[in-house]
Amino acid sequence: MKEKNETNEKPVVLLKNVTKVIRRRTILDDISFQVPYSKIYGLTGPNGSGKSMLLRAICGLIYTTKGSVSVFGKEVGKDVEFPDKTGVLIEKPGFLTYLSGMRNLELLASIRNEIGKEEIREVIKLVGLNPDDKRPVRAYSTGMIQRLGLAQALMEHPELLLLDEPTSNLDRKGIASIHNLIKDLNGNGTTIILTSPNEKELEHICDRIFWIENGHLEQEPMQM
Repeated sequence: MKEKNETNEKPVVLLKNVTKVIRRRTILDDISFQVPYSKIYGLTGPNGSGKSMLLRAICGLIYTTKGSVSVFGKEVGKDVEFPDKTGVLIEKPGFLTYLSGMRNLELLASIRNEIGKEEIREVIKLVGLNPDDKRPVRAYSTGMIQRLGLAQALMEHPELLLLDEPTSNLDRKGIASIHNLIKDLNGNGTTIILTSPNEKELEHICDRIFWIENGHLEQEPMQM
């Protein structure tokens, strides 16, 4: 088990004056933000506020107009294209819908070739799916697709997780199981940034919560 590293000098994620402008619209506006090791940070705010765009900037899916993003001490877009040791679930997961969930993850795992079938089976079970389910992904419910996307983000044992509304399309029991999984992962040392439009949800699992609106970021006071 990894131990939480409270004394590491460098944060896992460091944003300096990050601005993103698309078609003359400022999506992220001069954001400076850092996440230390082994913490769970939450982002909340209205739809279209910039939550997903901020996660995209952190993992290199978009480049910033101004400012810099560093993950594990390496600048994204300069030192690395996609940060190492990072798992990502952003917006709707994309899979080959004519293949099973297991086969989809096998193909994705073959890109890096770091894990085998047994590890894939275990992570599928971990998110509440059946690795022996032969149905194609097109037959999955939206909640099952969300769980499969989470499995994809987890399967290569990331040290940083970026999760965009990971409990969307899940019922109350499913939400509780994902919350428990997030807490367990964090207990083993994983640093997690997640978004939710529901601030109350984040209060149950996050060390700090930030409100984002019109591209501006500010810390929300935690309710005790």
